[in-house]
Amino acid sequence: MKRSSWTGEPVSRRDIVRAGMGGAAALTLAGHVAPVRAQGDMLTFEQLYGKFSVLGLEFSEQVKRLKGRKVSMRGFMAPPLKAESKFFVLTKMPMALCPFCSSDADWPEDIVVVYLGDKQTFVQSNQTIEVTGTLEVGSWIDPETGFVSQLRLTDARFRSV
Repeated sequence: MKRSSWTGEPVSRRDIVRAGMGGAAALTLAGHVAPVRAQGDMLTFEQLYGKFSVLGLEFSEQVKRLKGRKVSMRGFMAPPLKAESKFFVLTKMPMALCPFCSSDADWPEDIVVVYLGDKQTFVQSNQTIEVTGTLEVGSWIDPETGFVSQLRLTDARFRSV
């Protein structure tokens, strides 16, 4: 039987399979928590919401657990509204138009607003990027733009992958 490299505890095949299916977030192996990635826990668009109910989208348990923590996500940059903006929308699929003008009720489940810590040069909307920032959860209206968001990465940086 293999042993965990960080705890020395026995690790079964079931533990290894469970870890592989749980994404890059902190994982429990043999009753111990795995170390977090240096740049933040990896979060995918498929992990954002737990279910759809009559009240709308419901955040997943993983999102609730990672709220306020540094996370990384991969996706595409929606075209920014203006070149000097300090924010953009991260999307699951490349988009030609900005999806920002939605209300809480029609907020798309496959976008996350990214507020940059420092100005960066934006990339083409068909290029995959990885964004790392602090995960904020819940409805929020940007005081400068009036745009509504449900999920945000703040003090973020991105890089092409």
